[in-house]
Amino acid sequence: MTEENLTKQTEQTENQQPTPTRCITGALMCGGLGFAMYKLMVSIATTFANKPVTSDNPMVVSISSAVRTLVVGVVALGTGIFGIVGVGLFALAIQLVIKQLTGKGEYNS
Repeated sequence: MTEENLTKQTEQTENQQPTPTRCITGALMCGGLGFAMYKLMVSIATTFANKPVTSDNPMVVSISSAVRTLVVGVVALGTGIFGIVGVGLFALAIQLVIKQLTGKGEYNS
């Protein structure tokens, strides 16, 4: 890409204002992804619970327990992040609607 194209893209991105519609769309997408990851996390945890480690070696049991905890933890972290972002975007949409209704917003669209 040339510098001219990069400059145009940067200007277009900077000129875009958040709108309630964009915020609600983003909140719905984040909520959907969060819900899907939650279902995935429950499925992974259930699978791990139904298939215990069958080994007499304490090192194997410790490592497998740590790996299982890390896998469920990473998916839970993603679930939480998507959930929090979705709630934040929804709250931003409400804030933008209130600003538009009171006339204190930078724009009225």
